[in-house]
Amino acid sequence: MSTLNRVQAPEFHAVKHVDLKRSEDVTLNNGMPLFMVNAGTQDVMKLEFIFSGGMRNTQLPIIATAVNDMLDEGTKKRSAMDIAEELDFYGAFIETEVTHDQASFTLWTLNKYLEPALEIVNDVIRNAAFPEKEFSIYRNNRKQKYVVDTDKVSVLARRRFAELLFGDDHAYGKRTHLADFDLLKTSDLDLFHKQYYHAGNGCILAAGNLPSNLREVLNKHFGGEDWKGSANGNIPVAPASSNPQREHLVKKEGAMQSALRVGRVLFNREHTDFPAMQVLNCALGGYFGSRLMANIREDKGYTYGIGSGLASMYGNGYFYISAEVGVDVTNAALKEVYFEIDRLQQDLIPDGELELVRNYMTGVFLRSTDGPFAIADRRRALIGYDLDYNYYDRYLETIQSVSSSSLRDLAQKYLKKEDLIELVAGDRK
Repeated sequence: MSTLNRVQAPEFHAVKHVDLKRSEDVTLNNGMPLFMVNAGTQDVMKLEFIFSGGMRNTQLPIIATAVNDMLDEGTKKRSAMDIAEELDFYGAFIETEVTHDQASFTLWTLNKYLEPALEIVNDVIRNAAFPEKEFSIYRNNRKQKYVVDTDKVSVLARRRFAELLFGDDHAYGKRTHLADFDLLKTSDLDLFHKQYYHAGNGCILAAGNLPSNLREVLNKHFGGEDWKGSANGNIPVAPASSNPQREHLVKKEGAMQSALRVGRVLFNREHTDFPAMQVLNCALGGYFGSRLMANIREDKGYTYGIGSGLASMYGNGYFYISAEVGVDVTNAALKEVYFEIDRLQQDLIPDGELELVRNYMTGVFLRSTDGPFAIADRRRALIGYDLDYNYYDRYLETIQSVSSSSLRDLAQKYLKKEDLIELVAGDRK
């Protein structure tokens, strides 16, 4: 028997390839796509229903959000309390989410209670009634939250930044205004629900230790021709119309902090430069050891946290830097932001720093493939894009092979100061 040497560190190996378990892709009888990630040992599963009912598919973004939020507020035969109590009885629970492009409804359930849980979910998704009493409460609560959030500089920055990037009438730029809540009616919710929540506009992503008859069970509840519907799809995304003015201020009297946003419209993950830009972004502000954190948090002490990122939507994407700083150091913090961008454009990232970024990003990816639900998230990230599993091979290959000179070229090409929109919500002195 070999003895474990606790003095000698384990041998280090760079990860070159990840054998990611792939989903089995089939369809229900009515043509609804079903992606099955059969993995894990526990008899628990996750079923995510994904519809093209995102916020960009309506003139009032609040409609898409309200529909998704209120699905479990009552059906034609169940009240909100009935739904909650029945799901709780079977140890199941649900989650909902809306983005610009999609709306999703997720069921978590034990395998042995799949059938009764699906009977409830079938009723909730297909027969949502949007009761007037619950709708009135929901609308009032959302209005109150909107008013409260308006006092936060981070919220003011988020709302305005999208408008500046894409245009205030763009599918990704328009935002909800307080007056929109009073325009909202249950008939709007009902119409949107009928248009987008059906098999013709959706798919199902299943993950866990899946039963062998899962497709048959899902066909029973969701595979009928009566739920097929007409494919509305997503409203085409027009080109972005970024504000030509570079610097912007949303002034808030008495603000102690300012929320900073710096960024530009870029591209989504279908673009060939996206993986390499992720490496560049990571070095700049994508993890705790990034240059922005080291300079503006650790060295200068201007903020508790600052970061950068790449947002990917179906029709577009954007790059952003985000932070909250004291009003008195707003200008100084922005000066350091541009200093770090300039360094990336002028100097090569040292080998040691780049190796740290490579290892960090590879480790994050490996962690994101641990377990059936994490693997399913990797499959979900491909839905709606013209991509297959080879994307992840190219992503890992780029992480390991992209050179410092290539990253400098990307910084010079995509992070020109004159292309970046700068927004301060709060004040600057």
